[in-house]
Amino acid sequence: MTVPPPLRRIPADEAREQRRAHEERADALTAGHRERRRRGEKHPVEDFLFTYYPFSAARLRRWHPGAGVAYDAAADRDEYGESVIADLTEDGSRSWYVDVADGPTTWRHADVERFRTERASALGFIQRLLSSSTLTARRPEFGCFGLHEWAMVHGLRPGQQRHEDLPLRLGQEETDAVVEREQLVCSHLDAYRFFTPSAAPRNAITPSRERQVELDNPACLHVGMDLYKWAMKLGPFVDSALVLDCFEHARATRVLDMEASPYDVRPLGYGVVPIETPGGKAEYVRRQRELATGADALRARLLEQLAPLTADA
Repeated sequence: MTVPPPLRRIPADEAREQRRAHEERADALTAGHRERRRRGEKHPVEDFLFTYYPFSAARLRRWHPGAGVAYDAAADRDEYGESVIADLTEDGSRSWYVDVADGPTTWRHADVERFRTERASALGFIQRLLSSSTLTARRPEFGCFGLHEWAMVHGLRPGQQRHEDLPLRLGQEETDAVVEREQLVCSHLDAYRFFTPSAAPRNAITPSRERQVELDNPACLHVGMDLYKWAMKLGPFVDSALVLDCFEHARATRVLDMEASPYDVRPLGYGVVPIETPGGKAEYVRRQRELATGADALRARLLEQLAPLTADA
């Protein structure tokens, strides 16, 4: 049996070089997080992606060439025959990969058919979600002004907020007042579910998992950050360069998320986007538009790489 013609082949040396470059880039992006974890410290901005999403720095470091690409399996072992990757199984295969012998060479590629069979429901959901939340498929809404973070601390008493080491920029009373005089229009379930009991009824809608495909807003910061989640969930079927691009976008998005939040992040070296003022709202929307444009480009790339998984499915 030979590797099917549609698969692009990568020789061992090229695969090793691609893995090395990916691991170096991933290590640079996660160095601060790994060092803080070693010291038992947390950072509310830079460590957020590792607590909000169930993906470790080690998992982010794993190299995958993506669907439709086969590489020489020899690249997964060193000169002594020892595995150089974390997901090599005892029998010498690799999780979610299939090995195909072609003469003296074993070619390794992501097992699209197995994924389509075992993860059909998740695959269909991700494809529908990404397709429905492009800037061309759905009109972006820019009226939320990042108030989801404010709604997460509404009516709390001392000791109850998530980031107790960060002071509220306006204090609890004025923070509550901002929530009460503004209109809450959060459409993202995984942001809405952290609203306090006093803030949740103030939201214009009640997001749910069943309505996520219908409600995900292309301009929503959390929808943009979630591209990293979907890229990671698709695992070996998305090339690692795109995964890291999604990670970097999500991290940049988190900066605006916190600069526009009720927390004072200036001691951490960040700025303030005072969304309680007209000028702050305008600044938020300007940066939100830029992030939405960047997210849409990443979404298009994800959909392109999803094509081999969803073709004729």
